[in-house]
Amino acid sequence: MFSRVRILASGLAGAIAAAALVASAAQAAPRDKAFFDGVQGQWSGPGEIVAGKYKGTKFTCNLAGSSVENGSGMILDGTCRVGIFKQPMKAVIKNAGRTYRGQFLDGAKGKGLDIISGNVTGQKIVVGITRAKLNGAMIARLQGKNTMTVTISVKVENTMVPVIGMNLNRQTEEIAVGSVD
Repeated sequence: MFSRVRILASGLAGAIAAAALVASAAQAAPRDKAFFDGVQGQWSGPGEIVAGKYKGTKFTCNLAGSSVENGSGMILDGTCRVGIFKQPMKAVIKNAGRTYRGQFLDGAKGKGLDIISGNVTGQKIVVGITRAKLNGAMIARLQGKNTMTVTISVKVENTMVPVIGMNLNRQTEEIAVGSVD
């Protein structure tokens, strides 16, 4: 009799834990949606490689932010330019249960990176990135309505080293305001 009670109690505890996980993911989606809605629009701005072989290289990006079709997440798609050379850039970040998954460019199997984890907190998303033996993180932070900073860091031994920084501004159309006499 005691073992049946223990099995029933453990099964009930498992069901409660599973329900809590589903509830926390369901509650996170609206909270995260506010961040992803804030990323929508046209973004433009400078960036710089701040460490590594190409340290000091400056570039400019023009990106369109949008929502993913199903679920919670975002897409940043456009180009970055160094001098006369343009490089397509695309990041797709999608909700995957209690975390986020996605890829930069064509993912780690191609010429890009895989997004293997992620968390949205307020106006900031932090995602884990990987490619072969390279591990790191990307942090995108909305600062006000029309400014977003993006930092990409890689893990060197036990330290995260920033390697790319970008300051993007939302492109807004100016509306003429005046009065009629």
